[in-house]
Amino acid sequence: MPILKLKPAYKDNLWGGHRLVDEFNKDYDGPVLAESWEVSCYPGSPSVIAEGRYAGISLEEYINDKNPDAVGTAGSRFAGFPLMVKLIDARESLSVQVHPSDGYAYAYEGQPGKLEVWYIVDAEPGACIYYGVKKRISKANFKRHIENNTLEEILYKAPAKKGDVFFIGHGVLHAIGAGIVVLEVEQNSNVTYRVYDYGRKGPDGRERELHIKKALDVVQLEPALHKDMHGHLADCEYFVVDRLCSDEAEEYGIPQTVGSVPAGSGIVPEIPGGSLARLFVGTESFMTITFIEGEGVILTADDRAEYRKGDSFFLPAGTGEVLIEGRYDVILARI
Repeated sequence: MPILKLKPAYKDNLWGGHRLVDEFNKDYDGPVLAESWEVSCYPGSPSVIAEGRYAGISLEEYINDKNPDAVGTAGSRFAGFPLMVKLIDARESLSVQVHPSDGYAYAYEGQPGKLEVWYIVDAEPGACIYYGVKKRISKANFKRHIENNTLEEILYKAPAKKGDVFFIGHGVLHAIGAGIVVLEVEQNSNVTYRVYDYGRKGPDGRERELHIKKALDVVQLEPALHKDMHGHLADCEYFVVDRLCSDEAEEYGIPQTVGSVPAGSGIVPEIPGGSLARLFVGTESFMTITFIEGEGVILTADDRAEYRKGDSFFLPAGTGEVLIEGRYDVILARI
């Protein structure tokens, strides 16, 4: 099976910065890069295979036309590719928003709802996110705070630092605060209901559209509950997400599909601080790999690819044993 390095789709939302270019090696020449859709089969914004035999075709084309088994047997319950992986640079705070469940989203938007998990890659001192409400409130009270531009008074403001994880369930109010870089894994959906945008104006000089009626239909107006993720960053019906780090692997609690060999074993490369990780990609699911730090090599029985900070790869279901050699801080996602 090939190791598919991906070229992302880029988004220049007005709240974005330039850190994804400056620090994560994104090939982008615009003044603002807010989002890098690392792994995407979303219509109109696909990630594209960057090199090798399949260079130039989208990930969706590869799955549909070249390797129908690439998603794996666990993917058969989904109508399409089930997830997206993004890097997000919030120079300014994002709008406060909420995502619907699958049932509501299919009924009104013709696509799935959106569950997502945020891994905080970096955060400036004092950075925060909005994560649900402080206490249970009525919809009438919620609507009144929107109309009076006082919504921030009822939102739970959570400190955010590097390494923190936030699972955003259907109906949970949320917003990434200024000064934060996030790696986000989510359902393959772009359904977002914006409820508050700080009075900010877009490039056309107008305030951006709010989606109050639909938000009122789906919002959960009680404090967000933390789910048991069973040792993973996220574990839900749509995806499982893990972090693997070359100098923290044993401490982190790696799942059974992943193993690590410490530096000095004689089989790791000559990279300062390097080590070797073994992964296994079976027939039940693909695996995505996004490097938030490091440099080195990925090896399978059939292929080899070099990586550096900011690179993302797709490993088709059935790839088998995979070795990551070098320095790495990596986020893995699978079904």
